[in-house]
Parts: sequence; C-alpha cells; structure tokens
Amino acid sequence: MQTIDKFNFAGKRAFVRVDFNVPLNENFEITDDNRIRAALPTLKKILADGGSVIIASHMGRPKKNPDLKYSLKSILAHVSELLGVDVKFAPDCANEEAAKMAAALKPGEALLLENLRFYEEEEGKPRLPETATDEEKAAAKKATKESQKKFTATLASYADCYVNDAFGTAHRAHASTALIAKYFDENNKMFGYLMEKEVIAVQKVMTDTAHPFTAIMGGSKVSSKIEIIENLLTKVDNLIIAGGMTYTFTKALGGKIGSSLCEDDKLDLALELLEKAKANNVKMILAVDAKIADSFSNDANTKFVPVDEIPDGWLGLDNGPETEKIFANVIKASKTILWNGPTGVFEFDNFSHGSRAVGEAIAEATKNGAFSLVGGGDSVACVNKFGLADKVSYVSTGGGALLEAIEGRVLPGIEAIRGY
Repeated sequence: MQTIDKFNFAGKRAFVRVDFNVPLNENFEITDDNRIRAALPTLKKILADGGSVIIASHMGRPKKNPDLKYSLKSILAHVSELLGVDVKFAPDCANEEAAKMAAALKPGEALLLENLRFYEEEEGKPRLPETATDEEKAAAKKATKESQKKFTATLASYADCYVNDAFGTAHRAHASTALIAKYFDENNKMFGYLMEKEVIAVQKVMTDTAHPFTAIMGGSKVSSKIEIIENLLTKVDNLIIAGGMTYTFTKALGGKIGSSLCEDDKLDLALELLEKAKANNVKMILAVDAKIADSFSNDANTKFVPVDEIPDGWLGLDNGPETEKIFANVIKASKTILWNGPTGVFEFDNFSHGSRAVGEAIAEATKNGAFSLVGGGDSVACVNKFGLADKVSYVSTGGGALLEAIEGRVLPGIEAIRGY
C-alpha cells in the first residue's frame, strides 16, 4: 500500500475525499471548522509537491439535486483562506464542466466539487416517494446501482491518483469512499494523513494493545452499544459502564433507580453481559453512587445517594464522588484506554463533574505513558468542553466509523485501500 508521505504528487491530479460536512448557521456561516482544518496537512502536501487537488465531500443529507441549503459553495471562501489558495468551484460534481475544470488544473491549484450527495448515486440509494411499490423500489434500486458505476467512473476519470482522508465516512460503501478506489492501482491510492492517524489509533487500541486495557462506555442505551460491548469483552481487562446505561444494569441487579433512564426490555441482556464479562475474566465496573435530581434540569434540586437507592420521582444524572474515585483509579492504572460516551448529562454544568473526572484521569494516565483514544460525538464534545483534547493521545473525528471499527467490523473505505 502506498503512503502519502512517500508519494510524489508532482504533476499529478489527486482526487481527495475529505469530510467537510461542517455545521452551518442560518446565514450559511461555518460554526465549527475542525473537519476542514483536519484535512489541511494532506491537501497542503499535495500542493507543495507540485500536484493539484480535486476536493470532494458530502454535506448533510440532501433529498434533491441541487439543494442550496447543502451547497459546498458556502464553505468555498473559508477553504480557500485556510488552504492559502484561490480554490475553484465546480457547481456540479459529475458533469462535463467539472471534468473540464479538473483537466485544466495546473500544479498547485485546487478545485472543490459540489456536494457529492446531490447525486443519489453517491450513496447508491434511490430517492423514491413513500407511495412507491415494492416492485418500483426494486427496479429503482437496480437502476441506481447501474448508474452508480457510471457516476463513480466519472469521478475517477478526473484524477491520476486517489486519496481518502475522510475517516468519518469510512464505514460507508459509497461511490467516493470505497467504489472509486477500484479505478486506481495499489500504487496510486492511499490514505491521507488524517485517515492514516485514525487507522493507526484504532489499531493501537483494538489490535496492538498494551495491557491493562480499559474501555469506558457511556451513553444512554445498552441497546445501541450491544455489539461494541460484546466485542470489547473479548479484548479489555476492565469495562466501565457509565451514563444512562448505568441504571439499566442497576435495575437488572435489583436496585431502586427512581425515574432514571432505563431500558426495561434489556434487563436480561444486562445480566447476560455481566455473566459474559465474568466468563472472560473482564472486570465490569459499575457506579456505586449517583448525583440525582428531582427534575431533568440544570437548576434541579440535587443530592448524592447510593446508585441502587434512588427515591421515586428522582433520577440519576451523573456519577457520585465514590464512583468518580473508583473509575479514576482503574483508568490511572491502565496502559490502553478507550472512551466512548459521557458519565452523565455533561451539557448541564451541574452534572458534568463525573465526565470531567473521567477525562482528567485519562489525561493523567496518558501523561504517564498510556495510549488513550477518545471517540464518539459526546466524548469528543466532553474533552473539548473541559480543555483536555490535547492531553489525550488521539481524538477521533469519526463517530459512526469509529464505533463500527470497535464493533470489529471491516470498514469499506479502509478495505478499499488496504485490501484486507
């Protein structure tokens, strides 16, 4: 497999799949440009070599072509400013004009294509009315798959080489993230710097693991984390269960949880997971106390109680101080740490202390030589809120992609380049 560092882009046109799916306000102004900044090293390397770049991305989930609400033209000026190049813009990503603009690029020039998802062929899913019959759906799906091949070939025709730097979409077998790679030989397709970092970080956690390995799984529902937890139970030494999931496990063990979040239909599953952990010699660590509130509000009345003695009408919204100490001690003794999901309603300052304590323990362990990977939207928001992003080993940009990698799935966007 070719690496971007060893590839010389001089005189070559590179099709670079990035993830510029950035949030915009009502005036179509970028409110968070981290995803654009994350791709800059890759784009700048190509330009510095004397190559030209064709920048391709999706934005949102448009239902038609075009949909100005999701036009990448909104970000053109900012991309140009950050890249230090007057980036050209193709108003359509897959027509004759785009092909001509790509062919006309000179060394050191950049072209931003319009939103790939304006074409249903990018995702390979036909856009049909809700009234469509099963026969119509089947026929449309077949037709879209056929037209997807043409769409993918068109995108590939713009360039001499392909660079995937969009880990956030690596779990999608879309035209620009996986299918396009087949049009380039192994010496002319590669990961960008960001993608390479993500792949290495996941590998260090899931494959090249230093022990003890501790995973902290937060979030509200056990049901959304079943496959992740089951896969981790074959790899970790310690599994910390936090967030809303806490109360499903607590109730399954016979505790009183008041009005706390709970999946009553998953109580048996919680007990099964506890048994699997025991069978695999994994320590599954649950909260022992909680910060509870009499309403779901930052201004609610609060108190600390044992996690299995929450009164009726009260709900657990964060860890208690004893739980914070237990979690921190386990984390600080670890050599590999994975954090996905907060311990409470961290958006409310009054219920953010538990998540901050976890983040600070991870930062301390990292300082002492542990490798720490933080990923999944809310965890990333946590480390950013608490100013800890630069104190952990790696903060993943890929929410769904990271979760699927942790589940043990092969990601199409990675497989297309690595070929495993």
